[in-house]
Amino acid sequence: MAAKSDSALEQTTGSGKARRSRTPPLNGSGIGIAVLDSGVMKNHLAFVDSAGGKNATRIIKSVNFTELSDVSLSGSKKVKDWKGGIDVSDTATYSPKAAAELDGRIDNSGSTFPDEYGHGTFVAGVAAGVAIQGAPEDVTGTATGANIIDVKVLNADGVGDTSDILAGIDWVIANARNYNIRVMNLSLASDSIESYLTDPLCRAARAAVASGIVVVVAAGNYGKTPDGKERYGSITSPANEPSVITVGSSHSHETVTRTDDTVNGFSSRGPTRGSYIDAAGVRQIDNILKPDLVAPGNKIVGALAANKDGKTLAGIPASNPGLRRGQGNSVKNTGAAIMSLSGTSVSAPVVAGAVAMMLQQNPSLTPQLVKAILQYTAQPISNANLLQQGAGMLNVQGAVDLAYVLRKDIARPFERSTLAPGVSLLAPGLAMPLPRTTMNGLVIPWSQIVFAGGSHVFSGEELFKKFQGFYQPNVSWVRKRSYLLSVVVDFSTGVVIGFREVATPNGSLVTTGVKTLTSSLGQSIANTQTGAFTPTATLQARLAAGTGVILAEGIILAEGIVLAEGVVLTEGVILAEGIVLAEGIILAEGIILAEGTILAEAGQLVVSSSDIRTLYGEP
Repeated sequence: MAAKSDSALEQTTGSGKARRSRTPPLNGSGIGIAVLDSGVMKNHLAFVDSAGGKNATRIIKSVNFTELSDVSLSGSKKVKDWKGGIDVSDTATYSPKAAAELDGRIDNSGSTFPDEYGHGTFVAGVAAGVAIQGAPEDVTGTATGANIIDVKVLNADGVGDTSDILAGIDWVIANARNYNIRVMNLSLASDSIESYLTDPLCRAARAAVASGIVVVVAAGNYGKTPDGKERYGSITSPANEPSVITVGSSHSHETVTRTDDTVNGFSSRGPTRGSYIDAAGVRQIDNILKPDLVAPGNKIVGALAANKDGKTLAGIPASNPGLRRGQGNSVKNTGAAIMSLSGTSVSAPVVAGAVAMMLQQNPSLTPQLVKAILQYTAQPISNANLLQQGAGMLNVQGAVDLAYVLRKDIARPFERSTLAPGVSLLAPGLAMPLPRTTMNGLVIPWSQIVFAGGSHVFSGEELFKKFQGFYQPNVSWVRKRSYLLSVVVDFSTGVVIGFREVATPNGSLVTTGVKTLTSSLGQSIANTQTGAFTPTATLQARLAAGTGVILAEGIILAEGIVLAEGVVLTEGVILAEGIVLAEGIILAEGIILAEGTILAEAGQLVVSSSDIRTLYGEP
């Protein structure tokens, strides 16, 4: 009997092996992934469902926030008009009739070719695409059974208004139950240098996490300066939001073994450099540990989209013929056409698909627990530090194995009910798996580290034997600041009207028995490879030798690694104060042909700062 062999992406990440490790196959079935991007081509063969056939698609809903202008909705006195979209938040008088009108205006279900740029279709295919018969290469993505919810927020140039992205996130939060949206992928970036506390995109992403949605964000493609110097502090927004899973990009060097993998030079490095001015007039820099992990993002093959006329190619493949593969050189069979792309915007959906598989395995996982599992099971890449790769490279098999042994009643989807800190987290009769995975004949060691509180590094099996306070979806913890987030939704209309942050009472965020590595890292100095510049593999080796302090009393609030006033760099390495491109621009990570070669960071830059607003009122 013949059987399909795994795609290069499946082999590199372990997703193919993980899929076959469970019965029925673990493929993200039933889980909804919201892709906020330039649209998704519904009839591409990469999205056929298990029933097969050209008309059977897993794109179960499409909405478009890029074409609303001068909108007036019935029964609402407070709706604001925007050039590209509308702000329907904070509208107590927003009527059911107005909600129905808005839903009718944004519905894009009848559009077969909604992706004029070609980015969103590719991203969705990486997250959940299937192999295409007759294609020159296997484009199988990560979660081959997951559903895609297409939320169009970027135009034909790959650019969108901030208000459109915010409205799209609001819509996902309000409609998560309707389509079982458990994952949101944001392969887009803003030039904002605001603190995560006040940045509009960060606040919106934080609200989504608080509502129980796992938000996966591309780290950005600014890891190098134009003259080739490594640039730290180049994480973009909303990847600088502590609660999201920020994904950097790894380079597989066109092999399926992981021993030669590296971190792509273009992949943005931490720490985050957003800032605010405190009451004393002093600039305070966030300095959050990012990225959280890396995933393959160099010359990945995936779905190529047709333009809205269905007869010509979308913007990216039309302008860059070198990216096309096989049928991608012709417009005659666009439903089967493929191309290749590189960038952190490609790496993010690899992780989004892995999350869908984890949630199929254990639907009760909270967003913070998903992130912890992904980091703990990641494989450290040699010669890359915590600010370059986070905990290491995605290991799908390890992640689903760890998700399997945890309780299935941790939290109900989209609800904040969770276990109390310190309560047993292991499922009855199950034990922690060994911290390693066999992949392609090699033993892959787990990093066994987890970032929390913005600047802490933890380890040890107790992280998963007991429920940790910071696993609660509505807890926002960064250093000495801990808040409970409450999302406010008018369920009579389905409109998100804001979210509130309330200081948490003293309580355990990390329980006794967890090992802290923070104090052992030392000051963050690049040339001594200490602090946040510690190679992840070095930290892993130290763990094996017994490094770390086991907490005897747990942690309520603490500073963690000191990065502010303590980041020392060497010549030839730049610490960016922020990425300033053009105020208010949203860009879709650019088009990257190969490692280090960036064709374009964005399309036409047309949005002015006056168009930028937050949906959530004053911070």
